[in-house]
Amino acid sequence: MRKVFIFLFASVIYATVSGQAPYPTAEEGKLLLASKTCIVLESSMFSEFNPAIKAAAAEYWTLTPFEFIGVDEFNIRRQDPSYSFLVLLETDYERDKSGSTFAFLNLVLGKKVRNLEEMPEFCAIPLDFAGEDADAEYGYKMGLLLKFIQQHARLVIDNPKTPGVRYLKYYNQFVPDIAGKTILAREEDMEASISNREEIGKIYNQPFMLVAEEEIRNAITGKRPNTLILHKVGPAEELLGAYVFKMLIGADDARMYYFNTHKIDQKNPNGFLPADLKRLARF
Repeated sequence: MRKVFIFLFASVIYATVSGQAPYPTAEEGKLLLASKTCIVLESSMFSEFNPAIKAAAAEYWTLTPFEFIGVDEFNIRRQDPSYSFLVLLETDYERDKSGSTFAFLNLVLGKKVRNLEEMPEFCAIPLDFAGEDADAEYGYKMGLLLKFIQQHARLVIDNPKTPGVRYLKYYNQFVPDIAGKTILAREEDMEASISNREEIGKIYNQPFMLVAEEEIRNAITGKRPNTLILHKVGPAEELLGAYVFKMLIGADDARMYYFNTHKIDQKNPNGFLPADLKRLARF
């Protein structure tokens, strides 16, 4: 079971939630498209999230009109369905005994309900590992993630009677389409045994490039065709029992082509694994 609560420094939201948010109805989908999206900022003046989301929203958010608000205003507006909210939530899992938590970026609709867990959820994607020692490593790809969130929200809106589309594993049906596309990844996001092109090539014979963040940023802003970006989210170190999330998203179409998770153990370290490459190489 996934448990979430607001991840906004030095601020308080008057609820802690657990479980899975309700799947939006067709009417709630219409309300989302008619809403103004409130992008909830962190209260910390040293926030790395705030400048990243501001810059990305200005360039990439087109689904609805939007404005930036603080957590206090979120508490005031969150029951009003004329607003939707793009909000950073801290998430942990009951099966994760490491005590680790992750920052998820969620798109939810305002609703007159007592608990945050009852707000209709249109998308939730892992953004970063959470904690005092966590460093934000997503700024260069925030624009791509916002494009994906909007695209996923439309998928949910168009399929109000198909709850399965809400889960990111839905996109694994597109794994066969990865063949022939170039994957861009940072070396530090790869498991150590496949952190160079030679070792990658022994498992996966399709184009796979280890590049700097700037190259990934350029691919996103240029909507580079037939190019996939690795979005890996995990702890900074080998935290046994912690989850690692791995996604491949198109630089041009913002469609997810691969989603997988694993828990860190002796056989499955922190990073994109040889097992992931083998799964892609099947097609």
